[in-house]
Amino acid sequence: MGNREDLLAGAKRCLMEKGYSGTTARDIAGASGTSLAAIGYHFRTTKALLDQALVEAMAEWGEELQRALAVDAGPDATPEQRFEAAWTRIIESFARLRPLWAIQFELIAQMDRAPELREAFAAANHQARLGLAEIFHRLDPTADEADALRLGSFHQALLGGVAAQWLVDPDSAPSAQDLARALRTISGQFTT
Repeated sequence: MGNREDLLAGAKRCLMEKGYSGTTARDIAGASGTSLAAIGYHFRTTKALLDQALVEAMAEWGEELQRALAVDAGPDATPEQRFEAAWTRIIESFARLRPLWAIQFELIAQMDRAPELREAFAAANHQARLGLAEIFHRLDPTADEADALRLGSFHQALLGGVAAQWLVDPDSAPSAQDLARALRTISGQFTT
């Protein structure tokens, strides 16, 4: 690897260990085995390096989550069984990828001061919504993108809420079965 790649790898490690606002240029230089000057040469600023590392880490995380969710519950699974199976895998990812989930919440609070991150997150949100609709509803997002975005937004809202609960108190956060039962109750109230 070259200095640029080493810096990105070091910045990703620092993001996982120290968070976005807790990472310094010295931390990254130490983690990457490069000099402070290399940051300026390759990225101009520490913030630009952190932003790039974060975007790459989030893309890698999204790919991992998509692979985990792509594992089907089986051809004969009911929608509820598919829902529970997907949520079981999502909840398992909270422990494995806790730093990335935490960083997302840290950055949401800073979005007003980081328009480039807002744009990156908005683009990622759009793709995530389409992917969630495809996973949970087996929809082809290109067939009806507006419907896929609506359904995906629902699942994304649920995802963010469960992630927040899990980060604060994993022992009392809802399980996949809890979410399925709650959704069954809510949907039953709409049919009466």
